[in-house]
Amino acid sequence: MMIASTERLVVREWTESPDDLARVYDIYSRAEVMRWLGGGKGRLTRPGDALERVRSWRERNAPYAGRWGLWAIEPHATGCAAGSVLLKPLPGRDGVTPTDDLEVGWHLHPDAQGHGYATEAARAVLEREFATGTGRVYAVVMAGNEPSTAVARRLGMTHLGVRTDWYGGAELETFVLDRPA
Repeated sequence: MMIASTERLVVREWTESPDDLARVYDIYSRAEVMRWLGGGKGRLTRPGDALERVRSWRERNAPYAGRWGLWAIEPHATGCAAGSVLLKPLPGRDGVTPTDDLEVGWHLHPDAQGHGYATEAARAVLEREFATGTGRVYAVVMAGNEPSTAVARRLGMTHLGVRTDWYGGAELETFVLDRPA
């Protein structure tokens, strides 16, 4: 299912196709990607784990009926997923229970970084969400993740400093974007 599109990209559901599963494994098995996602927890170690990961995303996001989730970013020019963009409720201090705060985020394969895909995909899902009446969305970034910090700034997000409200109290650089007036 397509979630959003731009001039250069399609934001769509991850599928169980061999190409998508190979790309999920290639992205989420990499230390250089996973170190910024919970400090590496959940790193895929076997290609077969990709199917389980895609199914867990689908199951976790099913109650949101396509409004929120974790989706593939696919450039029209390549037809190969560059990474993921997400929009979802932030988990609270217990690390599990969803809060009323929404998070936008992105995870790109190293070969897809530096092309503006994260910014473009995030902007598309933010526009879509703000059109529903949502007033505010956050981005949380681990300290030192300069590429993600740069994406948040390109999106026009305001840096709030380090907060511990979500993800089990982890110290995260926090950015916020309010719905345009």
